[in-house]
Amino acid sequence: MSQSNNQNAARSSDPLNADQSSAARWLDPVFLRPHFEGKSILVAVTGGIAAYKACTIVSRLAQADAQVTVAMTPSATNFVTPTTFQALSGNPVYTSSWDHIESSDPQHIALADRCDAAIVAPCTMNTLANIVQGRTDDVVSLILSAINRKNTPVLLALAMNDTMWNQPSTGRNVAQAQDDGFTLVGPGEGWQACRHSGTGRMSEPESCIRAIAEALGAC
Repeated sequence: MSQSNNQNAARSSDPLNADQSSAARWLDPVFLRPHFEGKSILVAVTGGIAAYKACTIVSRLAQADAQVTVAMTPSATNFVTPTTFQALSGNPVYTSSWDHIESSDPQHIALADRCDAAIVAPCTMNTLANIVQGRTDDVVSLILSAINRKNTPVLLALAMNDTMWNQPSTGRNVAQAQDDGFTLVGPGEGWQACRHSGTGRMSEPESCIRAIAEALGAC
């Protein structure tokens, strides 16, 4: 066997390389296209530093020919601009309940109705609390409240500081979200923007994209 073949064989039998290869394909638009082409996906972005990861999610889904719509809470716009998401998705971005992007649908019911799946990425501690309490005081929670989760999966990519994650209220809200039919993605463990290390990191974009595909029954 040649040296190059030996190296390839070593790489293929290396679990770390195999895991990296598997993760990478969930960022490959060619691989993603059969899973997402023609699907309507809502990406709801809330106010956490992990909002930058949503850029990759939106970009890769759009490249896979999904119809991607982004909605943002007011605080999310302090981390990533709506213009960025408009450029990545190719569609208008919802930032206010009062934005009449669809003039015949001021309450955005049509947007909720046409979604094949929705993901809140990042889903902060505050947003999680709002969702389980049934609050609709921003455009993200308003649209989510109009989605029938019996037919349309709604995923929450949890993201918060380790101390926030370990609060009793978060535990209660996580349990309630699961009982209410939401699909939870993460959180992961590791270094956080607050310079602490622990649980609360938002899952990486490839994990979120794979979770959407699984929720759709597309893989």
